[in-house]
Amino acid sequence: MNSEPREHNAVKQVYVLGMNEFNRIKLEALPGAGNYHFHGVLTPEEILCANDFPIESMLSRAEQQLREADPPPDALVGYMDFPVSTILPILTGRLGLPGLDLIAMLKCEHKYWSRLEQQAVVPDFIPRFQLVDPFLEAPESQLELNYPFWLKPVKSAGSYLGFRIDDEAAFHRAIAEIREHIHRIAEPFDRILEYVELPEHIAAVGGHYCLAESLLSGEMCTLEGYVHKGEVHVHGVVDSVREANGSTFARYQYPSQLPGSVTDRMEDVARKTLQRIGFDGSAFNIEFFWERSTDTVSLLEINTRIAQHHSDLFDKVHGVSNHQVAVELALGHDPQFPAARGAFKCAAAFWRRHYENAWVADVPSAQTLEAIAREWPGTYVELDVQPGMWLSELHDQDSYSYVLALIYVGADSHEQLMSYYDAIVQRLRFDLRDGPEN
Repeated sequence: MNSEPREHNAVKQVYVLGMNEFNRIKLEALPGAGNYHFHGVLTPEEILCANDFPIESMLSRAEQQLREADPPPDALVGYMDFPVSTILPILTGRLGLPGLDLIAMLKCEHKYWSRLEQQAVVPDFIPRFQLVDPFLEAPESQLELNYPFWLKPVKSAGSYLGFRIDDEAAFHRAIAEIREHIHRIAEPFDRILEYVELPEHIAAVGGHYCLAESLLSGEMCTLEGYVHKGEVHVHGVVDSVREANGSTFARYQYPSQLPGSVTDRMEDVARKTLQRIGFDGSAFNIEFFWERSTDTVSLLEINTRIAQHHSDLFDKVHGVSNHQVAVELALGHDPQFPAARGAFKCAAAFWRRHYENAWVADVPSAQTLEAIAREWPGTYVELDVQPGMWLSELHDQDSYSYVLALIYVGADSHEQLMSYYDAIVQRLRFDLRDGPEN
C-alpha cells in the first residue's frame, strides 16, 4: 500500500467492509459525495452468510485487498455488527488509518467487561449482573440473581441467544439452546480477544460465557453519536418500540418522543462511560431504558458503530444519513452532523415478523414493492425471506420471532407513520405454510 501523504483536497478513497447496494446508495448520496470514491471490501455474503465466521481468513483477505488497492485507502469504515465491528479496529490499526482503539472496542462489545467499566463510573444506572458458565455440570448452582432475569452471551449479534428467564425450567431450556449454538459467535470472538493483552479478570472470560442481568423495564431508546478528539457528541435519539412480549423490536422511530430532560441524563451517563473506556475516533449507539413511573434511567448496551437501521431514518429527517459521521471520522475529521432539514418530520423502520417456524411459499412481488414505493414516497421494503426456505434457516434472529421484512417509512407525524404502516402491511402478503407441498 502506498503510504505517501495524499492531497487534502484530493478525492478521498473510502473502503467499506461488506458494502451492499442499499448502503452504497446512502453513501453516494452524502453531501459532497463527489469528493469520495467508495469501494467494497469483502462482500456481504462473505461476511454474513457463512455458518461460522472465519476471522483469520476474513482479516487476511481484507488486509490483502486493502494493501493491494489502487488507489490506496484514505479511510476504512463499517456499519454492521459482528464481525465487522470487531475486525475494523484490527484492520485500521494494521494499515495506520484513523479508527477506534481495539481495547476500547472490546471494553464495549464484551458485555461483561463493559458492565465492569460502567460499574466503575455509573453504578446507579446499570442492572445487577453476574457471569454464568453455561457448560458447568449444574449451571443453576452459580445463580445469584433471583428470577426473572435476562440471560445472553458475553458477545452476540442483535438479540441472538438472548432469553428472558422466569424460572428454573426456562433457565435449563435456555442453557440447552445456548450450549448448542453459542460457539457460532463465541469461537471467532475468542480469536479477536487473542489480539490484545487482557486484564487477568477478563482473560478467563471468553466468548463461551454468558451474562445474567436483572430485568430492565420502561421505554427504550438509542442515543446515536460519536467521539472526536475526546469530545462526545450526540446527533440523534431514536425510540426502540417493542412488541407486547417486551423483548422483540417492533420498530425504530425518530425523532424520540421522550422528554429532553431524560435524554440529557442519558447523554451524561454515555459521556462518563465513553470517557472512562477511552473511546475516541468512532461513532457509537448506546441503548437505554427509561422507567416513567420511577423516572429511572438505565444503560443497556454500547455499540461501537453507527446503527445501519437508523441510516434511512436520519436521511429522511436530516436530509443526510448517519454514514456521514462514519466517513468523516474515518478521515480524521469532525463530522458536524447537520440539523433536521429532510423531506419528512419523522421516520421509522418497522420489522414485519412471524412468531412460529414456517415454510415460505411466496413473498410480495417486485411489482408490489414498486407500487408501495409510488403510493407512499420514500418507503422502502427490504425482504429477509425468499420462496422455498424455512424461517428457521434465517441467521441471528431473536429467540422469539423471525423477521420477514424491514419496512422504512417517512411521514409528517408519528400518527401518520402508524397509519401508513398499517396500510402498507395490508399490501404485503406472505404465503407461509406448514411445509412444502409434495
